[in-house]
This record gives sequence, structure tokens and C-alpha cells, in this order.
Amino acid sequence: MKARVLSNRGIASSVYEMTFEWKGKKPHPGQFLMIDCQGKTFLKRPFSVNDFEEEKMTILYQVRGEGTKNLSQMKEGDILEITGPHGNGFEILEGKRVLIVGGGVGIAPLLYLTKKVKAQKLYIALGFKRETFLVEKFEGLGEVVVTTEEGSTGRKGLVTSVVEEMIGEVDIVYGCGPKPMLKALQEISMKANVLCQISLEEKMACGIGACLGCACKVREDKGFSYKRVCRDGPVFWAEEVLF
Repeated sequence: MKARVLSNRGIASSVYEMTFEWKGKKPHPGQFLMIDCQGKTFLKRPFSVNDFEEEKMTILYQVRGEGTKNLSQMKEGDILEITGPHGNGFEILEGKRVLIVGGGVGIAPLLYLTKKVKAQKLYIALGFKRETFLVEKFEGLGEVVVTTEEGSTGRKGLVTSVVEEMIGEVDIVYGCGPKPMLKALQEISMKANVLCQISLEEKMACGIGACLGCACKVREDKGFSYKRVCRDGPVFWAEEVLF
């Protein structure tokens, strides 16, 4: 489908928030879109659904290459070509004590999730290297803890230190961020016997499971197999994944 850009603004160094009209299928938290970034880029790029309201979608992205650079230069009124929503999102368990954990631009799919979770108690841990962004949108939705590696804002250190402290107080953890963070979430949650779902990021060409370019290793009784992040994920139970 085609969608008209409503706003596209920088919210941190190389990090942008884009909102556009949406008349397609309502997304589930954790799903993603494939967007044509135009220019010389041939393939669409995957972007998590950051937020959704009536006929309005928001994505969060970081400029990393030609495609996202093109996207950052789009203005109000420009037209996007989009497919989706794709993939399997988070399984939302109601009435639980929930910890949502995000690292850097990995917080992208977690805002929409946070708004949809019906928790008995909701904790939110957001980790950044130095510069924070989008924190104010999480405030008021749950108890928020912010960490920065350099200690410029919030607590100094890694966001996983918050998880280690709080794991005994929650029933389920939802996370998205860099692989080392997700691996740590997996180890902490499995050791504590706490449910955990993580959203993986892989390079995708088609977004529908046809090209097999985004396969990841998952555990099986007699070893391992592969699943497609775009179609079987991007959200998996943490205990499934082999990093």
C-alpha cells in the first residue's frame, strides 16, 4: 500500500521518528513493516511498528546506510510504499508482573507493546550508550528505569543489571535490543525460570520467508534447526534461540 508521511523528525543523533497515514491491517505489537526507502536501494527495509493509533503509524529508525539516509530526508506529504504488517509479534499474557527491556533503537517495538500490555505490575528498563530518546513516551505507562553506559542520564551501567535485580519480582520479560543484551536476557531469565520473549533483528530481503536470508538457529531435542526471523519471528521465546 501507499502511505503519506505526516512527520519525520530527528529525536537524537542519527535517530528519527516517522509517522505516516495507515489504512491497512491493524498491527500486533512486535510486528514489522517493509518500506521502500527509494533512491538506488533495490530492496525494501524492515522497520518495527513503534506505535499505532487510528489510521496513524509510527516507526523509529537509525540512519545506518543509504536506505535509512533516504528515509531521513523524506518530508510531510511524501509517499511511502509499504507492505505489512509482517511476522509474529509478542504473546501478551494478561495479569502478570511484567518487565519490558529495551536497548538503544531496540526500544522501537516496545512502546506499542507497553501500551497494549495489561499487567498486574509493569516495569520498564531502557538502556542507552549515552544519548537517550523516547523515554518520556514510556513514562506514566509503568515504572521506568533508565541506564546509560557512561552515566550521563539515569543509572550508570548496562540495562541488564536492572534485569538481574528485578528478575525475581516478575513473571515474564519482553526484550528487544542488541544481541549481547538479548543473550544476557536469555541467560538471566532461564536461570531464574522466568518466561522471556525476545525480538530479533536480522537483515531481510523479502520479509515473507521466501528468501531464507534471515534464518536463525533454534534449539531442538536432538540439536538445532533454523527458523526464519521474518516469518516465524521476529519474536521468539528466549529459550528457543541459539546465539
